[in-house]
Amino acid sequence: MVNKSQKLKDQDFGFTCSFVLGAVQTPVEKDYYNQALNVLVNSFLRKTHFINPQGDKVIMKQRVLLKEDYDIFHFWNLSQRLGIKVKIGKFSPYFPHGRHLHLYGDMIELATGSRKMPSSVCSADCGPGFRRFWKEGMSVCCFVCSPCPENEISNETNMDQCVNCPYYQYANIEHNKCIQKDVTFLSYEDQMGMVLALIAFCFSAFTTVVLWVFVKHHDTPIVRANNRLLSYVLLMSLMFCFLCSFFFIGHPNKATCVLQQITFGIVFTVAVSTILAKTITVVLAFKVTDPGRRLRNFLLSGAPNYIIPICSLIQCILCAIWLAVSPPFVDIDAHSEHGHIIIVCNKGSVSVFYCVLGYLACLALGSFTVAFFAKNLPDTFNEAKFLTFSMLVFCSVWVTFLPVYHSTKGKVMVAVEIFSILASSAGMLGCIFVPKIYIILIRPDINSIQKVRKK
Repeated sequence: MVNKSQKLKDQDFGFTCSFVLGAVQTPVEKDYYNQALNVLVNSFLRKTHFINPQGDKVIMKQRVLLKEDYDIFHFWNLSQRLGIKVKIGKFSPYFPHGRHLHLYGDMIELATGSRKMPSSVCSADCGPGFRRFWKEGMSVCCFVCSPCPENEISNETNMDQCVNCPYYQYANIEHNKCIQKDVTFLSYEDQMGMVLALIAFCFSAFTTVVLWVFVKHHDTPIVRANNRLLSYVLLMSLMFCFLCSFFFIGHPNKATCVLQQITFGIVFTVAVSTILAKTITVVLAFKVTDPGRRLRNFLLSGAPNYIIPICSLIQCILCAIWLAVSPPFVDIDAHSEHGHIIIVCNKGSVSVFYCVLGYLACLALGSFTVAFFAKNLPDTFNEAKFLTFSMLVFCSVWVTFLPVYHSTKGKVMVAVEIFSILASSAGMLGCIFVPKIYIILIRPDINSIQKVRKK
């Protein structure tokens, strides 16, 4: 039993124990502070001597091995002549290592008369939004506060670890609360989506007008010179190229995700293969001079027109493989834009997607090569030069598309793909048909049989 005859007053000892325990907030801290108090009590007991109730003098030498249990008491002074001795803890060498001292915190009253444990004066508390950690060489009651990393929070005081926010939430600026992310996609209400939809509608309407002009003036030399049927097929395929952009705008679902990629691959294959057929027709028309040659029969039979269904069939097979292996599906992008969950269409099998683009690129390169060699052939309405420029624009757009597409994310990635579709389609429409529309509507004097016979 420890009494007032000791050199260290019990109130000072109680205050010291209470002070150390005041910093205890978590089980980890309690272990640290129990170890500290264990050292303190050992030092206190070994330097103390007193008379036990049997009248024996007890001297606690520093090197004497402790084998006894000790109760720790504290005197509560209720008045000048009245006090109560209260057991506030126990010290035993038989307790687990580092936990020899056990104090009853709710029974300790400080010298100030309050039972509230004081906080540590070594380090201030780490509030919400921060985590604490210990550096090497620091005392057990000292720590450092560090802000939570990105998208992690701490909503309590003196947390050792920050907590990650779920993928559908993000951390606020103070990093003490997770906030629900906004679901977004490239919609018609979005300014970027609205502009792209308006451009696609205007180009498709202009293509319809061009088709109507060609049908109305189908007997004029400039329309007949380069195979009217192929011109009609090319104009309709370009119109569908513009319209397929609408599959990329709006809330994605399983149907639109499949249609936007399949439609894009097929209609562009029809357009490019039509240009290839028109280019081959121009070349054969100048190479065939002998009426008895087989090439003349090949040209008159309309065999070049079969290039379109053959090339389109190959692309359809690739698209069917795409759908069978791993079709496009609806996916979410929770990392591209802070505070937003973007609903996008995942390509599914990326390898098949690039096979579709690669096949389309081969057709475009073949059309450009044939048209380039035929661009200087003499003729009144030779469109090989215009076909060459159209394929040059087409190839330039899609070569630029790949690096830009992979360097963007979220809605911008979808917008880049729509812009590439519109730009390449507009390039073919402008290079091939705008000069002809100019002659049909503005210079009808050039578009006459007499003028052609003179040339």
